[in-house]
Amino acid sequence: MVGAGGRAVAAACAMAAMAAMAGCGGDDRAAPRSTATAAAGAPQTVAPPARAPATAVPVAAAAGSTAPRRPTIIKKFIPFGAKRKQEMSAYSARHYGTAGYKLTDPHVIVEHVTVTDTVAATYNTFAADVADPELHELPNVCSHFVVGKDGRIYQLVPLALRCRHTVGLNDRAFGIEHVGQTDADVLNNSRQLTASLRLTAWLRCRYDIGVRNVIGHNESLSSPYHHENVAGLKSQTHGDMRKASMQVYRKRLRTRPCG
Repeated sequence: MVGAGGRAVAAACAMAAMAAMAGCGGDDRAAPRSTATAAAGAPQTVAPPARAPATAVPVAAAAGSTAPRRPTIIKKFIPFGAKRKQEMSAYSARHYGTAGYKLTDPHVIVEHVTVTDTVAATYNTFAADVADPELHELPNVCSHFVVGKDGRIYQLVPLALRCRHTVGLNDRAFGIEHVGQTDADVLNNSRQLTASLRLTAWLRCRYDIGVRNVIGHNESLSSPYHHENVAGLKSQTHGDMRKASMQVYRKRLRTRPCG
């Protein structure tokens, strides 16, 4: 994902980079990419709107439960007003057969790698609600969270809203980005990995999502919840967080049960 203060690039390069975003339709045969890519020339950041009320119903923890606690999360919401919600609803109608912008019944958590070096660039790329240069669709791509290299967790979108981060799963999945260039960058950064596991454990336990449904972007086609109406995108996926990487991740995640 991107981060503020990223490398300065030409506007044309910034637009080209956005074509590699997770929900935009890149092919796994290409170099691994994720939902957002470096866009130092991204549009100016806009003040985030008021948070929408959550509609996805969390699972209540039993008294005395040892369920994972909510980690420290810094809220840095991207603009997601009425226009973007309408665009998300229209996108859902085209791709999933039912209009809607709310994430009411999440079943999957998708892990991503940003292929950038900062959190701020990720925010700027997602905040700009422009049609992606690959599929030329609105709304722009986004993920619910991004985990920085220093282990800080930022929430970019309310959990009640859908984000375009994984083709075929956007109406059923939360998206978590990790600042880095490769899967190894994430797995070998203890602070980032620990923070990611804390976030994922809390999120999956809160919404009763099984460990098997915590997947990497590259595993999207294997999810039983994957569905896509656009013929040209039925087999679309990306190269970040492959099965081998996620086997390591899920092994660590299983040491954090829901109580």
